Amino acid sequence: MNIIGHIHSMESFGTVDGPGIRFVAFMQGCPLRCQFCHNPDTWDPKGKCQYELTPQQLMDEVLRYRSFIRTGGVTLSGGEPLMQATFAKDFFALCRAEGIHTALDTSGIYCSETALDVLQYTDLALLDIKTMDPDLYPRLTGQRQDNNLRFLDELQQRGIRTWVRHVVVPGLTDDDDWLRRLGEHVARYSVVEKIEVLPYHTLGTFKYAKLGLTYPLEGIEPLSAERTQAIRQMLSAYKPCL
Repeated sequence: MNIIGHIHSMESFGTVDGPGIRFVAFMQGCPLRCQFCHNPDTWDPKGKCQYELTPQQLMDEVLRYRSFIRTGGVTLSGGEPLMQATFAKDFFALCRAEGIHTALDTSGIYCSETALDVLQYTDLALLDIKTMDPDLYPRLTGQRQDNNLRFLDELQQRGIRTWVRHVVVPGLTDDDDWLRRLGEHVARYSVVEKIEVLPYHTLGTFKYAKLGLTYPLEGIEPLSAERTQAIRQMLSAYKPCL
């Protein structure tokens, strides 16, 4: 029996989740509860999703846009796509057979054999490192950091191209010492091609109200463009930075 993927939503013309123009599938379900998350509606693995598809059905949808994504590819995001690792592996295998570039947008929370099997069909990993502060990490996400850093080791061992993503939140992750530690840490990995600095924003706050949830960062202002640029300049000493 074909496995069914629970997909929160899809984007056929994505430009911020990997190189080129991409088809992006946002998978339902995530074990993290990041305070700055702008997609809390993806947390519940049994929550409402727009699509329930087999890997082949999702592949059929992707192929409708093949001419648009020929310079990019496909990205599985979320939520946390490795919560549905078997589906992700089977879908990426179909992409590989079609010659379509694959990107996995993940927090690296899962390092099980099933989760790591997805990497055999992954061309690019977008690894979200929330913070290098081990004390802040569980307060920020509700999970331990162990697998997050181990996942980067696994990417290095497999030689998988990697972009490290880091959300900078004023008063939380906006700390020069820990930002430099991030740069120093990823500089040791040859597979890491760049660091993406993602400035904190409040665009998803309305979803918390809709779900009856309290927004944990109420009152924190978005990161300024000037501060964002200064952080990118600082981290460019370690890796190319966007």
